[in-house]
Amino acid sequence: MAKEKREVIPNSQATRVIPQGRLLIIGGKEDKGDTPEREKEHNVNFISEQILKRFVEELKGENPLVVVIPTASRIPEETAQDYLDVFQSLGAKNVQVADIRTRPDANKPEYVELIRQAAGIMFTGGDQLRLTAIFGGSEMLVAMKEHYAFTQVIIAGTSAGATAMSTPMIYEGESEGGYIKGDVRVTTGLEFLKNVAIDTHFLTRGRIVRLTQAICTNPECIGIGLEEDTAIFVTQGGNVEVVGSGLVTVVDGMGITETNIYDIGNGQPFTAKGLRMHMLGNGDEYVVPSYKRFQLQ
Repeated sequence: MAKEKREVIPNSQATRVIPQGRLLIIGGKEDKGDTPEREKEHNVNFISEQILKRFVEELKGENPLVVVIPTASRIPEETAQDYLDVFQSLGAKNVQVADIRTRPDANKPEYVELIRQAAGIMFTGGDQLRLTAIFGGSEMLVAMKEHYAFTQVIIAGTSAGATAMSTPMIYEGESEGGYIKGDVRVTTGLEFLKNVAIDTHFLTRGRIVRLTQAICTNPECIGIGLEEDTAIFVTQGGNVEVVGSGLVTVVDGMGITETNIYDIGNGQPFTAKGLRMHMLGNGDEYVVPSYKRFQLQ
């Protein structure tokens, strides 16, 4: 019998298998060796360049290729150069930039091939809506999803690059509020991490209520709020380890007993009962509930 050819398209087998790849999802302002001394002294958990060192340590293969994608940024050359410098200083010598600025760029064969050869991919910060609007349905995103599903690539994103990693993606919302229905706008992200909504700069910018509103609209999704210089390292699509100097906040709405989110109109405050919250620090572990259910099937 002829071997069946595997055709990988969006929402195909590559999006359903337990992935072999890893994710490093960063809350923004990760240390690049430039954090002021007063901030280091304030937090005894601080380790210089801890998160980016972990990224480099996780690269597989001889002379592994790192691809930096500065698409989210409005100053892509400057942003990409920061990561070129820090990765090379950490020992990753084979670093290239995929300077994707338009949807046609995201379908160019040379960039698709670069992704297929990458041992590590880094999405910089900026505007997450630029990432989904440019990469959604593109050949590059298909190649990334296939690579993530079937190889040990590590895909990292910081700030906007982190927010775009999940399935529901917050792309706009009131940081210092979020309790009014309609304040928070959500779309579909790049879908590397299923049934999880990511928010970044979380405690610094007071984003717990806006993340909670996003979770109330679909309690199957777990909210993960990442503080600055803090990340989650994700294996097998749902096993989470915290890395970094701050806290990760998990908003679990699966036990919600009552919410008015579907009864009220825009402009009114939402309510919820039965929420759970976890606060996790460096080295703590967590398993995404939907991942546990998938494992039991």
